[in-house]
Amino acid sequence: MDMFEKIEYIGFSYLKENWNTIIKNAEKKSPSYQTFLSTILTAEYEQKHERRRLSRLQRAKIPEMLTMDTFPFTRQPKLRKRKVLQVYDSLQYINESKVLVFTGPAGCGKSGLATSFLVHAINNGGNGLFMGFNELIAKLYQSCADNSQTRLIKRLATIDCLSIDDFGYVPIDEQKAGLFFDLIKTRHRKKCTIITSQLGFDEWYSVIKNEHITAAIIDRITENCVVFNLTDGVSIREKNIMYTADEKPAQK
Repeated sequence: MDMFEKIEYIGFSYLKENWNTIIKNAEKKSPSYQTFLSTILTAEYEQKHERRRLSRLQRAKIPEMLTMDTFPFTRQPKLRKRKVLQVYDSLQYINESKVLVFTGPAGCGKSGLATSFLVHAINNGGNGLFMGFNELIAKLYQSCADNSQTRLIKRLATIDCLSIDDFGYVPIDEQKAGLFFDLIKTRHRKKCTIITSQLGFDEWYSVIKNEHITAAIIDRITENCVVFNLTDGVSIREKNIMYTADEKPAQK
């Protein structure tokens, strides 16, 4: 086994990829042994740390990689930017295993803000996952076919930041509601959960067809929760409409 094979075997990818540059710099600057080794180890650490971060982002299955600096706060003047950034910058939502609930009409930026918090959690060392509510319920329900629902819920419960998008588009029956409750209960005060919805809590009863389960879910969520209310928000989606006919029909 030659030298490069040994370097690859122990996982020093930065050293292998930059060997000639490292040797030339050492010959030119003549650093101490300690500085020389420290520089290599620091570079190896930073490269491995970055690769793991990118891998976590990829596994999170985020459909659009939105970050806080891209959110147009000026177009949502009723949203209190300082309070949003206070929760965001402090990582309080991760450290205290909070539930973040984003409510408001279509296009107001709920999913964008939620994704920003998810990406921020991942960039700071956590693992995360983005799932549509309907997709989540479908997977939970399908797992009942082979009695793997408990294993699935336990796996989802280990995710540091789980973002559930678009709660409430389709009503769910009692069995599916029970599975959703089990997930919320398992994650309660242990991991951060993010939920976006066009519905306020008082409207959740129209989605979950069991008042007791609905009340239990809301009770768990609101015990340790931050609500971002964009109810009065306006759509921030750019419109690009092409008409193929006159807006008004021609007079006969």
